[in-house]
Amino acid sequence: MKQLQRYLNHSKIDVLFKQNKDDFVVTEIPLYEFSGEGEHLILKIRKKDLATWDALEIIAKFVGCKSRDIGYAGLKDKNAMTVQTISIHKQYEEKLKTFNHPNIKILETTYHNNKIKVGHLKGNKFFIRLKRVNVLDSRKIEAALGSIVSLGMPNYFGFQRFGIEGDNYKKGKAIIEGTLKEKRRNLKQMYINAYQSYLFNSWLSKRIEISKLVDAFEPKEICEKLNLPLDVVKRMKKQKHPLKLITGDLLSHYPFGKIFTIEDLETESDKFYDRDRVPTGLLSGKRVKTSVDLAYEIEKEYEAPTGEDGARRFAWIFPDEVESNYKEDKNWMELKFTLPKGCYATELIAEIIH
Repeated sequence: MKQLQRYLNHSKIDVLFKQNKDDFVVTEIPLYEFSGEGEHLILKIRKKDLATWDALEIIAKFVGCKSRDIGYAGLKDKNAMTVQTISIHKQYEEKLKTFNHPNIKILETTYHNNKIKVGHLKGNKFFIRLKRVNVLDSRKIEAALGSIVSLGMPNYFGFQRFGIEGDNYKKGKAIIEGTLKEKRRNLKQMYINAYQSYLFNSWLSKRIEISKLVDAFEPKEICEKLNLPLDVVKRMKKQKHPLKLITGDLLSHYPFGKIFTIEDLETESDKFYDRDRVPTGLLSGKRVKTSVDLAYEIEKEYEAPTGEDGARRFAWIFPDEVESNYKEDKNWMELKFTLPKGCYATELIAEIIH
């Protein structure tokens, strides 16, 4: 994939970050509290060195059900220690009391009246350890983290979305264009989803590029470079946030709320700066609302008939509960933070260290 536009401006920080069970820990935050009663057994599990599908397959095989009978809220990384909640019919409760696996541990159990489904998730808590961090770099990281705490960060899809070789989106594009056939439905959807993500990332990178130009040049110069009306550019230049809103953008209340078309650029940009709402980007597909006016003139360049349902995705997010701890004796920087569902901790690290 092409290099994404980062909004933090500093030289690359040369530290070591590896995704493994010791240095990358993810804990799900369920969407709702479980009732404590019902026909579904809720399992809080801790897994390591296993993808979510691998863990579900192991548990399903042990109790004698199909993996699709087990509910889960989201897929978690293989190269990490992850804590997540799954559901299974309580008829398997006695059998699970003897479950033992070196990479999966059942931490807690309770009950609920419905199966956990994909999306039943508020967000995720992360613990990340960066290594080979000297004192000077620790200060750079703290400064970069401070900017993210203050202003938020771009909501790019992480590299995990695009496969080991990073080219799953190319297969998705080929499937849409009819030059590649994929009979397996799950793989076909994965490739097309990767292409949707690639288009979104490309659009977001373009919007960040435009925003940087708005900050760097005089309005008349920007009009010539971007072919935008002078009055719109002047209003963009007054915006305090590094990601500039444009006439016709679709916004969403943050972190939950309906999507709506921007009306007053000045008012909405102030509310964006205050974390009350954020602009959204397009995940191309069916049954999805697109932006209008000038915003759509940019967005349409990253729109494609994917055949899948489309959606709107936050273009920007605000990490919460951010903590950092520098251990000078070990040259470690330990970070803790919370992100909304569907957001990538690796992108926060990428913003910090470039």
